[in-house]
Amino acid sequence: MLAAHPAALAARGASGQARREPRRLRVCLNRLRGHGRAFGNMGFRRKFLVLVAPLLVAAPALAQDREVPYWATIRASELNMRVGPSADYKIAWVYRRPGLPVKVVRVLEGWRLIEDQDGARGWVVARLLSPDRGAVVIGRGNAEMRADPSGDARINWRVEPGVIGTLGDCARGWCEFAVGKRKGWVREQRLWGV
Repeated sequence: MLAAHPAALAARGASGQARREPRRLRVCLNRLRGHGRAFGNMGFRRKFLVLVAPLLVAAPALAQDREVPYWATIRASELNMRVGPSADYKIAWVYRRPGLPVKVVRVLEGWRLIEDQDGARGWVVARLLSPDRGAVVIGRGNAEMRADPSGDARINWRVEPGVIGTLGDCARGWCEFAVGKRKGWVREQRLWGV
């Protein structure tokens, strides 16, 4: 049996036998621990942070780089919608409703062309949008938030048009919808952002 480098041994299994890490992982760990030349005398934790930190910072931006159109929500407490993709362009609208759903219809270098529920279109900074799903109640009169996805289910709440909430799963014409701690099912046709 070949002797394994201590860095290549994983935690012992239930049988007490030491398991070897896959070769690719072993090579990567050895390089991180200083057995490679790429990072010199840096400590293991520092090397790990140097490699992983940029990925964590870029994750929200990468979540926004997907095929259009897609849904997003406003992250900021105040969001300027501009007539063009630059801070030099005139502000067309100012949104002050975090969680408001918008449809992203175009992507351009850190900017997103969005459309709101009224059909207004404009450019916003990508980092001020969240990939979280949300919806806003639309239509005339209150929408019924039911206990189950059925027209016969008990009515838990009634929500007015314009109420913003978190969107869950949708099935058979019904969507799971939460407003604060109040949850239920609302007809899909009464929600914008689905």
